[in-house]
This record gives sequence, C-alpha cells and structure tokens, in this order.
Amino acid sequence: HNRVNSFLVCFLAVTCGCICECLDPLNATQCLPSVLIIGVRKGGTRALIEMLSLHSDVVAAQNEVHFFDWDSHYQQGLGWYASQMPPALPGQLTVEKSPAYFTSSKVPERVRHMNPGVRLLLIVRDPVERVLSDYTQVFHNHLQKRKRPRPLEALLLRAGEVNAAYKAVNRSIYHEHMRRWLATFPRTSFHLVDGDALIREPLAEMQGVERFLGLRPQISTNNFYFNRTKGFYCLRQHGHERCLHESKGRAHPRLPPDVLQKLRDFFHEPNRKFFQLVGRAFDWD
Repeated sequence: HNRVNSFLVCFLAVTCGCICECLDPLNATQCLPSVLIIGVRKGGTRALIEMLSLHSDVVAAQNEVHFFDWDSHYQQGLGWYASQMPPALPGQLTVEKSPAYFTSSKVPERVRHMNPGVRLLLIVRDPVERVLSDYTQVFHNHLQKRKRPRPLEALLLRAGEVNAAYKAVNRSIYHEHMRRWLATFPRTSFHLVDGDALIREPLAEMQGVERFLGLRPQISTNNFYFNRTKGFYCLRQHGHERCLHESKGRAHPRLPPDVLQKLRDFFHEPNRKFFQLVGRAFDWD
C-alpha cells in the first residue's frame, strides 16, 4: 500500500513539475533535477559535475540528457526526463548538465515551466580560450570521423574581421545568452563558477557551489591532487583516484599574434556587458 502511494506521489510530482515530493522516504527514487548546470560549452562543465558528485548529498546524471534543447526529447515529457536521472535518497540533490542549454533560446522558458525555483549553475571561462577549446573539440571530432577539418582562421575571420556568426565565437558572447536567461529567472537563481579558477584552485570554487546549494561543507583538499603528467587536478574519493577523460586538456591551435589580439579586442566590449549584467568581473582582459 505504501509503495502504491509513493508511486502516485512520484507520478503527480513529475507531471506537475515538483521536485522533492517524488522522493520515496524508504527507497531511492528517480526525480526531476533541482539543479541544472546550463553551460557554457567547453567551460569546464564536466569537471564541475564530477567535482560536485564528490558530495554525498548529490547525485548527478552521467550523460548530457539534452531534454530542454532537443525537441525530440522534450516532447517525451517530464516523466521521461525524470526516468533519465539516477536514483536519489531523501535529502539528496539531483543534478543534470547539458552545456547547450545556455545558448538555446527556447530553454529558459522550458526550464521555468518544469520548476521556477530550480537552481542554475553557469561556469564561464576566458571567452578567447573557450573559442580555441571549442574549435579543438570539433577538430578532433572531424578527424575521428575521417572528415577534413577547416583551418581555424578560415572560420574565425571574414573579410579580415572576427566572424561573430561562427558558432564558437557566438557561444562566447556571454551577455547575449545571459540576458535571455535573466528575462526568465531572477539573478538569485544563478551561481557563476569561474572555470579558469576551477582549474587553478578547485576547492575554493567548489566551496562556493556548496554554499549556493545549501550543502553542508564536505568537499575538501583531500578530494584533489595535482597530476603533473596531465597538468591539472584530478579527484580522489574513498581511496580511489580518477582524472577527467583524455580528451580534456588538449593543446589548442596556435594563432598568429595579430589574429589572437584581434580576437581579444573583439571580446572586450561583450565581456564588459557581461560583467555589468552579472555584477561581477572576471580576469579576462
């Protein structure tokens, strides 16, 4: 009888977009996420969700579900979305990350429809470095598919000027996408993570995430160790060590100094607008 009631509560919670009510007090249950990592692509979202998963009060979807940005997934409904989540115990937060959410125009309203009180994590990094990392990923994807990648400069420049229509560039114009999210959610719904600082000092950034999510302090220096071979921090939990996938930390292509400077000049004004919008400056200029 109790199991039937728990199922009905969960079903109603999923269909109405509620979050906590679908937790079975006796068993782990798949629930809608109460925390979303919305982006940015190549900003450190994988590192962020892996580090957040170190906390015992967090369960995270292992794959990017793309529920809100892919119509074919969204049309399957919130029940299907909840079924893609890992089982959570009472008191645990369910987290999902799909970096494409940040730049998709239809996503903010769809997320609000699920839960106006959802908490949103946005990790950003130097937009120039993000462009180079974006291109690097596409470059290697093309090689794996035996396709010939286009040279970066051919994509980056048009008539000698930075091509804002190039997707890698557009994704780094943060203020345009953030303005759309702020038209749907209050500023208090967001926590910004500094992706560059997360690489250098992961603990400090993760402590900020813990505070924003109301989690008891648990992630500590013991959870991180610097891997000199890879050149970045790896994770340690319950005696087990793991690093991010080998695709992380790939060398970026080298641009001629004048082209690199042109790219940095291009982002100067968009960066200023983003800083004003979020009330915080980052060390990008």
